[in-house]
Amino acid sequence: MPPKVAQTGGYADPCKLYGAVYLERDPRRRGFCSATVYVEQQEAFANLVVFQEANKLFADKAGLWYITDARDFADFTVLVTDNRSFADFGIYYTKVRSFAGCRKD
Repeated sequence: MPPKVAQTGGYADPCKLYGAVYLERDPRRRGFCSATVYVEQQEAFANLVVFQEANKLFADKAGLWYITDARDFADFTVLVTDNRSFADFGIYYTKVRSFAGCRKD
């Protein structure tokens, strides 16, 4: 299996987003982000259901994110927007690990 490469400056497939993720809030840095996401209020509208892992080693499948405070140590950088029309896809945070994953269209 080839090593995971950090993606920047483009659109990432939501089904391939896992591992250490840095949540960017500054829209001026959008060009450096792998994707732009909108946090949905309901799971039904989300493309990706995310569970926040406490340990980076367990964030090894789609939807399992370890939120990092250091941009340099992240596998992916994701811009979080308040406007749904600017987002590439929507995410929903769950409290149950087994519910995390990618929603196929």
